[in-house]
Amino acid sequence: MSKIKKLDHSFYQRNDVLKIAKELLGKILITQFDGQITSGRIVETEAYAGETDKASHAYKGRRTKRTEIMFGEGGTAYVYLCYGIHHLFNVVTNKKDIPHAVLIRALEPLDGIDIMLDRTRKSKLDFTLTRGPGNVSKAMGLFTHHSGKNLLQEEVFIVDDGFKLNKKQIVISKRIGVDYAEEDALLLYRFGVKGNKFVSKP
Repeated sequence: MSKIKKLDHSFYQRNDVLKIAKELLGKILITQFDGQITSGRIVETEAYAGETDKASHAYKGRRTKRTEIMFGEGGTAYVYLCYGIHHLFNVVTNKKDIPHAVLIRALEPLDGIDIMLDRTRKSKLDFTLTRGPGNVSKAMGLFTHHSGKNLLQEEVFIVDDGFKLNKKQIVISKRIGVDYAEEDALLLYRFGVKGNKFVSKP
């Protein structure tokens, strides 16, 4: 247990969003709401490179009430509603006014699985529980009202427990569901743990 360390500003506020997205693999996302603790190991991520990335909500410096959080300091939660149904949890990275972010696409459940099953109205654990970003947020109890939460505090945070992946264990591919981004839809900005059943299908 002594090896467990909460990620701090120095991890999130680096300028390489691809490196951060890759290094988030294997880390543990934890939520603590109303005495309910849930956690899962991150096994799939997608990077979004801000103003130059056509797939990013902040492309060309677009600032709205929703996206303003992306322009804050790295180490903040950005949760948005997709298709009016799915709450998608992202980690804001880089320095203030550089709107980089990493979407957490899949987790391997660890603690509080009974709570996750109740939240998702599932009767048993299988790979669908936390495969896909909408399922991640539902299982972890994350909603748009958590957008803006400081990831260095106690409700939503990410820890490093010493788990390591080597290069051969990481699969790199294009992102999912961003066809509108034209040529940027082909960027190899998606990272997953090879062979993990919770990772989205190619």
